[in-house]
Amino acid sequence: MPINITMPALSPTMEEGNLAKWLVKEGDKVSSGDVLCEIETDKATMEVESVDEGIVAKLVVPAGTEGVKVNALIAILAADGEDVAAAASGGGATPAAKAEPAKTEAAPAKAEAAPAAPAPVAAQASAPASSGARTFSSPLARRLAKEAGIDISAVSGTGPHGRVVKKDVETAVAGGGAKAAPAAAAPTTAAASAPAPLAKGASDEAVLKNFAEGSYELVPHDGMRKTIAKRLQESKQTIPHFYVSVDCELDALLALRAQINASAPEKDGKPVYKLSVNDMVIKALALALRDVPDANVSWTDTNMVKHKHADVGVAVSIPGGLITPIIRSAETKSLSTISNEMKDLGARAKGRKLKPEEYQGGTTAVSNMGMMGVKNFAAVVNPPHATILAIGAGEERVVVKKGQMVIANVMTVTLSTDHRAVDGALGAELLGAFKRYIENPMGMLV
Repeated sequence: MPINITMPALSPTMEEGNLAKWLVKEGDKVSSGDVLCEIETDKATMEVESVDEGIVAKLVVPAGTEGVKVNALIAILAADGEDVAAAASGGGATPAAKAEPAKTEAAPAKAEAAPAAPAPVAAQASAPASSGARTFSSPLARRLAKEAGIDISAVSGTGPHGRVVKKDVETAVAGGGAKAAPAAAAPTTAAASAPAPLAKGASDEAVLKNFAEGSYELVPHDGMRKTIAKRLQESKQTIPHFYVSVDCELDALLALRAQINASAPEKDGKPVYKLSVNDMVIKALALALRDVPDANVSWTDTNMVKHKHADVGVAVSIPGGLITPIIRSAETKSLSTISNEMKDLGARAKGRKLKPEEYQGGTTAVSNMGMMGVKNFAAVVNPPHATILAIGAGEERVVVKKGQMVIANVMTVTLSTDHRAVDGALGAELLGAFKRYIENPMGMLV
């Protein structure tokens, strides 16, 4: 009996993913544990392994397809001893998958033949779009269609649910696809040069009225950017932010860091660890949350979630956005362990190779822009966290000690809190505990 391979849910919130690459081809024999393909989610690219044995009878979804729904059919395996051709034709669609729309090479030509009143295209019968209705298409497909002067509504979609994807536009262009409908004549009044007022959620067309033709390019939002926008908008709209800042002297911490790094053992001619200031910040925040457990919380409508460990997320900048890999139970780990874990997580984050459990959850977060020369800033709370610590640059400043002006290395840190869970006094207590560990760093070694 044919074995259906479906799009897996790689995280609890995943609804769709992009099938980036097939690592097998039709006719290949696969065993349980063999990697079949790479799936792109909003935060990472993950390998999908086979749980069954058999021969790849059919690759239903081609590599590069965007927006494949969870549980949609992506491939069919023929079991051992089963006829491959029969399995390829007999594999059934899953409830979430739709039959592939018929492909017709004549579709673009038909649309071109009647530009004034486009006739229905046979290949579009399975697509959700119809005359006067919305045409479902990927952002990349829309951009390519616009650049080629193709009317996107006249292109036959072969993506999920009849969605027009990149290859459909390329096929239409190669076949001389329908030209876009003539644009409305530009207004000749003086009002034509005035910026168009924008409503909330304005379309691309409304926004672009404010810019001269040819002065911009359109870059489609990828899944990561959409997720970041959605979560941060939700955070600022639903979480009452409260901010507390304090200056921390770094001289003792820098001296201890230098001493620890100088004494690090070597392996193959390289030190087995090399602490950064950020590693010590992570440890200090984790210990501060241990000392002030009422601040190690998350808010829900019915309960205050009090966490037993400090799982510290660390913002890492990657192409197109950022991700927050998590150091679990950071209050229990040595500085060298935190340092090596962070280096591994950071490297895999930049390659988008993190597993969902390595960046989802956590109880707090650190965002360090000090290494970029930023003096101070306020970060946005990342739900379900109730706190996030923004780290500014360490710099030499004049401070007063015992009535004398002296030079000290100082950094400004700002704690953003969800005021429903951590109010001003509690936030100040947490920040005070953090400052003590930074300025008396030997306490992190106990």
